[in-house]
Amino acid sequence: MQHAQLDAGALGCLRGGVAGTSADHALGGEEHHRAGGSRAPQLGERDPVGGEPLEQREAVGALLSLESQTMIVLGIDPGLASTGYGVIATDRTATGEQRLLALGAGVIRTGASAATETRLAEIHAEVDGLLLEHAPDAVALEELYFGQNARTAFAVGQGRGAAMLAAGQRGVPCASYTPQQVKSAVCGSGRAGKDQVCRMVMMLLGLAQKPPSDHAADALAVAVCHANCAPRARALAGVGL
Repeated sequence: MQHAQLDAGALGCLRGGVAGTSADHALGGEEHHRAGGSRAPQLGERDPVGGEPLEQREAVGALLSLESQTMIVLGIDPGLASTGYGVIATDRTATGEQRLLALGAGVIRTGASAATETRLAEIHAEVDGLLLEHAPDAVALEELYFGQNARTAFAVGQGRGAAMLAAGQRGVPCASYTPQQVKSAVCGSGRAGKDQVCRMVMMLLGLAQKPPSDHAADALAVAVCHANCAPRARALAGVGL
């Protein structure tokens, strides 16, 4: 197995820059209302001061709280021959602005002459090692693209399954995004080319040089997509919107 990695000197920041960030932000939910001795607001009730629906105010508050937390994401660009991976973290600057930090990236390569079950076991073991090393809050994977030929799609699906199995065994939630969703989140256009995606990944993560391959760049892009989408989705889900 060949294992290409992003040069440590090219990383925008290392994990140490994330360690000092506090994630102790509590949502003002039912426990808060009980502690304060007041009743929880009812659906559709309006704030007596601002006049806005209380569930809307709670959604905004939950979103701001979640977005202020540090989150580590392992992005996976699945495949049987080459599985790209990228690890990023969200952080806050001294002025409170959110930034994205690259913690690592590389490619897991398996030999074409090896049996399929052996190659999948190698992918599973390598992804499991990344989960242990980085302890991500989530794994983000690229969805299958059915525009590929059936044989390629089948191989990608096998590699994807091996990575998801590793995450499931560690209790790490997985999220999937289509190539169009990833490109839109990173470049603002679902039709962006690979070169544009790579340049935007480098800019967003502050990388001094290109990731080791297109697979690693795509994996970092999937991780960035999740980092941008997950807090909003979790906040809205938490208030039932």
